[in-house]
Amino acid sequence: MRGMKIHLVVIDPQNDFCDIPKATLPVTGANEDMKRLAKFVDRVGSKLEDIHVTLDSHRLIDIAHPAFWMNQQGVQPNPLITLISASDIEAGIWTTRNPSFRNRALNYAKTLEAGGLYKICIWPPHCLIGTWGHNVHSDLNDALQRWSDKQFAMVDYVTKGSNPWTEHYGALMAEVPDPNDPGTALNTGFLQILADADMVVIAGEASSHCVLTTVNQIVNNIGQEHLKKFNLLRDCMSPVGAILNGPNFPQIAEDWLKDMGKLGMKVTNSIDFLA
Repeated sequence: MRGMKIHLVVIDPQNDFCDIPKATLPVTGANEDMKRLAKFVDRVGSKLEDIHVTLDSHRLIDIAHPAFWMNQQGVQPNPLITLISASDIEAGIWTTRNPSFRNRALNYAKTLEAGGLYKICIWPPHCLIGTWGHNVHSDLNDALQRWSDKQFAMVDYVTKGSNPWTEHYGALMAEVPDPNDPGTALNTGFLQILADADMVVIAGEASSHCVLTTVNQIVNNIGQEHLKKFNLLRDCMSPVGAILNGPNFPQIAEDWLKDMGKLGMKVTNSIDFLA
């Protein structure tokens, strides 16, 4: 492996996504995922040319947060169990708290659905800029700082999600790019870094959402010849739990990992990689 450019990409390893006290959107298993990933960084750190950490970075007023919306009684939607469709907005079941935002939100919902994506999902406010929940899990953060010191290298932090008009699950681009915000368009610089690497290792949260979307965006934009160099650490990522009367996210994540394997990516774990 000497001389190889090996990059680690960690998707949203933040407190609010970990099943620890005070987290607002905990993913079952994420705390142990991050502990394993911290040990992985300590073990293979000398072989890593670079580490990229994506950070979900939201505001309280966000199209996917309750505070953006209200029903006819002025009540905000319940997170995790509320999906808002374009038809809901047209019927007045849900509307924006600021009336002037309604048409833009409606167009956003229509664009999501026309693209075969999904309805607007309301999440608990999470990874709010400036809060504890936005911070990197402490064990992993300690390992990143040790790596930075030992290797005299800087962790590359990639932020996403601060545009309140669009969800931004994937690290490479928002679900619906905002033409007035280049930060929501395809991140060609980050994509080129990954294309130039000899090997890329991916971990983070959640496997059913931000990890899945990030990797799918890579697949759709990087070129098939690069896919065989990607390694997915399945013991350092976990899915969002199944939603009552909604999607079975654990099954979605498992099926996705199988699909990535069929494309040539390696599905491995933190113990076996570079063992």
